Amino acid sequence: MPWDEPEKGRQDKNSGSRGGPSGPPEIDDIVSDLQDKFSRVFSKFGSGGKSAGPSGPSDPPDSGKKPTRRSGSRKVLVLFALIVAAGIWISSGLYVVEQGVQGVELRFGEYTRTTGAGLRWHIPFPIEEVLIVNVQKVNTVEVGYRVSERNRTITPVTREALMLTADENIIDIQFAVQYDIKDPKDLLFNVSDPIHLVVRQATESAVREIVGGNTMDFAITAGRAEIAQDTRILLQEILDRYKTGVNVRAVEMQNAQPPAEVKAAFDDAVKAREDEERLKNEAEAYANDVIPRARGQAARIVQEAEAYKASIVARAEGEASRFEQIYDEYRKAPQITRDRLYLESLEEVLNNSTKLIIDQQNSNNIIYLPLDQLIQRRTQGTVNSTDGRIGQLDGQSDIISNSNRPSRTDSRDLRVGG
Repeated sequence: MPWDEPEKGRQDKNSGSRGGPSGPPEIDDIVSDLQDKFSRVFSKFGSGGKSAGPSGPSDPPDSGKKPTRRSGSRKVLVLFALIVAAGIWISSGLYVVEQGVQGVELRFGEYTRTTGAGLRWHIPFPIEEVLIVNVQKVNTVEVGYRVSERNRTITPVTREALMLTADENIIDIQFAVQYDIKDPKDLLFNVSDPIHLVVRQATESAVREIVGGNTMDFAITAGRAEIAQDTRILLQEILDRYKTGVNVRAVEMQNAQPPAEVKAAFDDAVKAREDEERLKNEAEAYANDVIPRARGQAARIVQEAEAYKASIVARAEGEASRFEQIYDEYRKAPQITRDRLYLESLEEVLNNSTKLIIDQQNSNNIIYLPLDQLIQRRTQGTVNSTDGRIGQLDGQSDIISNSNRPSRTDSRDLRVGG
């Protein structure tokens, strides 16, 4: 029904089976009425303000005033709707930057500024947009292996792990790199690939360069920490050269070993090298023990030799002095000195002998003196018999000595007397 239909017709329409004009209208009628009004409003805007009712080509005589009043209300409604839409659009520019993240504002795709934590506002879409980047999160990239997120199993990646050393050996090496973002602008505008791929490729390049300058033994044994430190420095230089905005926090060597195909032979070589070092250490320990001892013995022998030399020299000097004294006495009395030397020599020789055999002159009997048996019997307690035999032997020795001495004494006396 047209909006300018007489009041009577509308009342007739609103009255129904519910009891005439006093009853409330149906919901379907209200909805259809609102739809008719909106359709008329949009049809008026489309036809330039001229509309014809469905009942005929001409409007009632009083229709000129009602459209003017309603058109003003429509304008207010449209203005209000525009204001609400503008408010919603402006409020859509509000955003919150949390701790540990930074916002990068772009105006028509061009960088404008980087915002920190807090409540921020930017010109809403499509003029500006905000990209949120987490700069506090520490990310990890594996090189040479992958860790499954589901069951935490490790899967080696041979293409990345096998590297050539300076001594032309192949080594299976694995690294883990920890990094964070230090410049979101460089990350967004200078890196097109995913950042973990860029870090992994740069790490592989740095590791190959560092490992290629060192030997296999150094990389496996004592040089693990040094290689990891050199790799971190070189990796940071590469990422800074690319302007990726990435900060390398740590580079850790997870594993370094020969390939599985030659691991058994390499283990044998390592064992042989360890045996060599062990034997060398044992030899050095033995040398450290023997050499000081030998030096001590050499010093002792030298001192003993010097003492022996001093004693021999002193003894020789004493003998020479004694000989000179004897020679002086010999020049005074040659025969007496000669006899004295003879008796002293016999006394010295017989003191060191335990057996004595005496050959008597003008006789075939040989007297045997078992001095060792006599001394032994004396120690066993046979004192009486031993004393008797010794007395007899002493008498015999006196006889023998007396039988020998007179001739020499006589000759001496004769020499002296003559």
